[in-house]
Amino acid sequence: MLTNIRENSQGAIAKIILGLVILTFAIAGVGSYTNSVDTSVAEVNGEKISQQAYNQAYQAQRRRMQQQFGEMFDTLAANKDYMANFRNGVLDNLINEKLIDQNANDLSIRVSDQQLKKTIRNMSEFQIDGVFDNNRYLAVINQSGFFQSSDFRDYLRTEIKRRQLTQAIASTEFSLPYQENLVQKLQDQHRDIRVAKIAAEQFKKTVSVSEDEIKSYYQANQHRFENKEQVKVDYITLNVNDISKGIKATEKDISTYYQDNINKYTQPEQRRIAHILIEFGDDEAAAKKKAETILAKIKQGEDFAKLAKTDSADTLSGESGGDLEWLEKGAIDEAFDKVAFALTKVGQVSDVVKSSFGFHLIKLTDLKAATVKPLSEVHDKVATKLAKEKAQDKFFELQQKLAEVSYEVPDNLDDAASSINGKVVTSVWLKRSGNTAPFDNKKVTDAVFSDVVLKEGLNSDVVEVNDNLAMVLRLNEYQEAKVKPLTEVSALIRATLITDKASTQAQLKAQELLTALKTNKGVEELLTELNTQFDVKANVARQGSAVNVAISRAAFVLPHPVEGKIVASTITLANGDLAVVELQAVTAGNTKEDTNLAKQLASQLAQSAYQNYINSLKSDAKITRHTVKAPAAGY
Repeated sequence: MLTNIRENSQGAIAKIILGLVILTFAIAGVGSYTNSVDTSVAEVNGEKISQQAYNQAYQAQRRRMQQQFGEMFDTLAANKDYMANFRNGVLDNLINEKLIDQNANDLSIRVSDQQLKKTIRNMSEFQIDGVFDNNRYLAVINQSGFFQSSDFRDYLRTEIKRRQLTQAIASTEFSLPYQENLVQKLQDQHRDIRVAKIAAEQFKKTVSVSEDEIKSYYQANQHRFENKEQVKVDYITLNVNDISKGIKATEKDISTYYQDNINKYTQPEQRRIAHILIEFGDDEAAAKKKAETILAKIKQGEDFAKLAKTDSADTLSGESGGDLEWLEKGAIDEAFDKVAFALTKVGQVSDVVKSSFGFHLIKLTDLKAATVKPLSEVHDKVATKLAKEKAQDKFFELQQKLAEVSYEVPDNLDDAASSINGKVVTSVWLKRSGNTAPFDNKKVTDAVFSDVVLKEGLNSDVVEVNDNLAMVLRLNEYQEAKVKPLTEVSALIRATLITDKASTQAQLKAQELLTALKTNKGVEELLTELNTQFDVKANVARQGSAVNVAISRAAFVLPHPVEGKIVASTITLANGDLAVVELQAVTAGNTKEDTNLAKQLASQLAQSAYQNYINSLKSDAKITRHTVKAPAAGY
């Protein structure tokens, strides 16, 4: 039967059917089968936000967070709820940008080609020595992912339009003097309080935790007890510094290098030059005539320095007699340079010289002949340099050999190590981040967790960590991410639950003490029972106080006290203890001149205005959000 099927599949009927299928794809296009699926992440007033745009924004925001928070972000990223909020935040930003773009178009905000060109030419990222450089411009935008300059221009045009609109809204905000006075008085306000702390520790001996409670907590909080994925690898390193220890440059090599590179050890001739500059102005002929007149005065014996001070257009050097200090050849305008280094005697003054700046009179005021450092002075530096160069050559040679052998014998590192006279070393446990050097390098981490190493069990390619270090590695041991068994974390859970229950007991007693304080019944008895008392804290500041931050914050939330009424509240401290805070008096703050406060208030108002603007756009918009998932790896 199978034989018949195989023979029929090669027959004329089968080929006709196959041809019809191919023809269908050719006419309709494969894209028609896939384009019907909407992969957008949101739609704003009929305009879609693509998955690709979301992926790019997500990765950009993730990189910013990693740079800002480092390893702490890896901990946050392991929390599913946090990452869900993170993804929604990225989408919110994209929706806001789309709303701003649509509003800018409705308002007919435009960015001209001339304005765009001017902006690009003035961006420091595209300049060399303060001058726009087109090659640098193309290199920078390519590195940023814009492979067509038109793509970058479109991106920049959109950004400028957004900035114009949002800045127009933000710049209208300002603070008034009475607002600044109110804020200053609040910031400088002081309060007198009483605090009674209730230690949660005293309740621990009265609480108990059952095995069922431990199991329930374990099931509900398994992400807290997860071991992260870890790997141990065997590896070989090839290091230029290690290679250079066994290499010495010969005296002949040192001498030859010194002679071939004598210019490196030569201090060029230096000349101290003074000049008088007459700029072209509107009449070049008149400027030249003025320069010739000054030259005639110098030849008649008038002082060059005085004339420079009174007549030179270069007022900065003119104040010091036209002195330009020490110059080396090639440091200034070519025409100026040629004449300045043609003068042979100190005190000699040139004829009138024309440069791109104007007409000059040039005077040689001092001269330093060229000097050459002797070989004895630079011998050790040359020897070190040559040894490192030879080591670098040897490094590339051994790296090639290491790559060949580790590829040809992929199931162990012993042969590769022998080929370069190296040794195989085993790493400590490694994670995807937070490792020590050289395993903190992304290229190394990518190799450690690559499919070649983890799944196929083969040697990695040679990893070029930097110009001086290369590695090859292979899997030694792998530990997948898994939840620790209950037996391992049972004691920790028990301690956590006991602490939580003790804190709950303390909360009940704190509430009981608060009620007693407000009714003035049984306060002293409760204080004795709880082994505590009220401590008076006078003149507590809003910020910078020695009082516990949580207590200070609670005190400044309470309303001003009134006669015959107790104003107090309870607060849970960071260590699980409770505190009852009573506000007794408020001292108004003073006002003083603060130039930064107006700017801070205006900034806060501007942020509020921007948010209100976005909210108003959203209220009139039709926005459809789709389920947002993390981009695939590699995006």
